[in-house]
Amino acid sequence: MKRMKGRIKLACLAVFAVCASLLLLADDGNIGQRATAFSDGPPPGHTGAPGELTCTNCHFGVDNGGTFTITPPANYTPGQTYQIVVRHVNADNSRQRWGFQTTALTSDTSPAGTFATLNGFTQIIGGAMLRDYVEHTVSGTFAGTTGGAQWTFNWTAPPTNVGPITFYAAGNQANGDGTSGGDRILTATATTQPTVVQPVNSPFDFDGDGKTDIGIFRPGPSEWWINRSGTSQTLALQFGASGDMIAPGDFTGDGKDDIALWRPSDGFWFILRSEDFSFFAFPFGATGDIPVPADFDGDGKADPALFRPSSTLWFIARSNGAGTQIVQFGLPGDKPMPSDYDGDNKADIAVRRPAGGNSEWWVNKSSGGSLALVFGADTDVGVPGDYTGDGKTDIAFWRPSNGFWFVLRSEDLSFYAVPFGTTGDIPTSGDFDGDGKWDVAIFRPADANWFIARTTAGTQIVQFGATGDRPIPNAFVR
Repeated sequence: MKRMKGRIKLACLAVFAVCASLLLLADDGNIGQRATAFSDGPPPGHTGAPGELTCTNCHFGVDNGGTFTITPPANYTPGQTYQIVVRHVNADNSRQRWGFQTTALTSDTSPAGTFATLNGFTQIIGGAMLRDYVEHTVSGTFAGTTGGAQWTFNWTAPPTNVGPITFYAAGNQANGDGTSGGDRILTATATTQPTVVQPVNSPFDFDGDGKTDIGIFRPGPSEWWINRSGTSQTLALQFGASGDMIAPGDFTGDGKDDIALWRPSDGFWFILRSEDFSFFAFPFGATGDIPVPADFDGDGKADPALFRPSSTLWFIARSNGAGTQIVQFGLPGDKPMPSDYDGDNKADIAVRRPAGGNSEWWVNKSSGGSLALVFGADTDVGVPGDYTGDGKTDIAFWRPSNGFWFVLRSEDLSFYAVPFGTTGDIPTSGDFDGDGKWDVAIFRPADANWFIARTTAGTQIVQFGATGDRPIPNAFVR
């Protein structure tokens, strides 16, 4: 009787060929070659995506619960590969065969990305409108399995940001009785958004254009001269007093560095707001401290901070309202080198230790763990920065004796060296071309020339300042 029912349905399918193309799963032994074709995977174009049908035209059955899901990444980075999981769950033991088909489209329904299989349970087929599909194979129907089924395959995102991408999928929770009746058809969609790229905050960027600005501090009259890269106009003003230490940073969180200084005689901070050139002052620190402002709490604002060499204590006035943080890290004689070495958008407490002719680097990562290594000589000066553009600070130093730069890549701790500068120069690295990578650069006091090896725009030579000036990008070089 069951075989007769199968033959009758084959006759109907021969008449209604379109309906037949919607058949997703059937039992091989009861329907013969046509059934085998569909248990080997459905025809393309039946995911429920715009312009497509699903399998409900031919498959029908009672609502017996169950779930069907597809899980792409919440966010994608262009060109990256991700594992996608399609899953059926149904506690009804009459569900004994499983199938699916899925595709990925942009908001204008164009194909998005490429698929790759990981095992024999899935396959890739092409269809109309240049769309590709992933679906089950014969072995991927998991015949006789109850409770559910799951498939995993790779999806590689498009090489560029194409906006949100939606995955469309249809699935069959079949009873495997050789008919299109009694099956459970479900659909699912899930959307992945492009990763939001945070704007790069370049160091010593006083006009907010994403580029380090050439600038000097003239100690005698406490004058600041800044050649703003966004407008090529020079900002000149007097702010501070003799003996003050420059400590610029974006203390107000507007994307522009604020002119700032710390007064060793009384421990006062003076900050000139970039928004309106009003200023505020507050006491924080004591004589002998070293100012080390940085964004330690990740709120987009520089935190006033100090390193006390006598006790190796760090005092951080966190701008996020969490109060003052006090941490002991380092030894007497260490040079404070805070920066974001682990790429979590929070500055890490770190020191460079001149010891036994070498430079030891000790980093207390804000994301957990620590890093300790030897890199450089005790006479070198530390110039850490993100020279490779991976969002993490690279340990680096400049050698005054021969003008060489040495950079330890954060990606794999390999290093490279480049000659740029000579004895008597002052290292002034920063991101002068705004490409997300720090550029090696020096200020030559003898003729007030700046030499900048821009990573994307070539070497730039600019005369700005006078002998005796302190280049602002050298503020935290030690």
